[in-house]
Amino acid sequence: MSQALETATRARDPGRVVGALFQLTKPGVTRMVLVTTGIGAILAPGRVELGRLALTVVATAGVVAAANSLNMYLERDVDARMDRTRLRPLPANRIAPEVALWFGVVLALFGITALTFWVNPLTGLLAALAISIYVLAYTPLKRVTPFALHVGAVPGAIPPLIGWASVTGGLSLPAVSVFAILLVWQIPHFLAIAIFRQSEYAAAGLAVYPAVRGLPAAKRAVLIHSVLLLAVSLLPALTGLGTPLYLGVAAALGVAQVVIAVRGFGAVDAKKWARTLFYATIPYLLVVYGTLALTAS
Repeated sequence: MSQALETATRARDPGRVVGALFQLTKPGVTRMVLVTTGIGAILAPGRVELGRLALTVVATAGVVAAANSLNMYLERDVDARMDRTRLRPLPANRIAPEVALWFGVVLALFGITALTFWVNPLTGLLAALAISIYVLAYTPLKRVTPFALHVGAVPGAIPPLIGWASVTGGLSLPAVSVFAILLVWQIPHFLAIAIFRQSEYAAAGLAVYPAVRGLPAAKRAVLIHSVLLLAVSLLPALTGLGTPLYLGVAAALGVAQVVIAVRGFGAVDAKKWARTLFYATIPYLLVVYGTLALTAS
């Protein structure tokens, strides 16, 4: 009863409610998605209309924020068990669960509707597909199988396709090559997090790769996907999108990540190695996509 009263009291404070809703959107993740959506539009052949691009970015942000909000709604029990997430709005009781649910639903309807009718139907379809996979497949599968990570990588890589489709109204092999980079990049990035937070995730009941398959298997998965990332990062140049300069940058960064992955097998402190890998993956994506945008033919 006291908890319900506390929630009701806080709900009457507009500042607290707005702050809690903002946190539900995972602003850091949303910002990253906005960048990748914009990259997709910049790389697409044809003239980029600033008004259309702005609408695409805002609507896509709405869909991403909706997916994050609904994810937090469904995982509020899990978040309450982890130190990293127990202070989020729902487990910290700063907002009622039904408010988070409706906030996510409204944002999703806004984003998908705006993309479908004000940009083009393909962008709306891609956005609907992304949020459906993220909320209805990836989120529940996280408690069941470590391969949920691969499922979740699909919606995470769709924003560049939305940006591309907003300009062309369709998709092509070069667009798929940009999608493939982000798709594969996510696997070693999030495997690194799972390794150095293994005990925390396992205690919360999430079936992360190192806890289910073991640390050696997780290291092998990191290496396999790092090699795969090196391969797919070369695809834009092979499809006529990138230039020799891009090819050189992508190859150099890809080899560097493979080297870090190989070093994991001899690492005495697996958590320290995983953190090094995690921090290395962040500039990788920014540099590869940035170089591609600046040198695309």
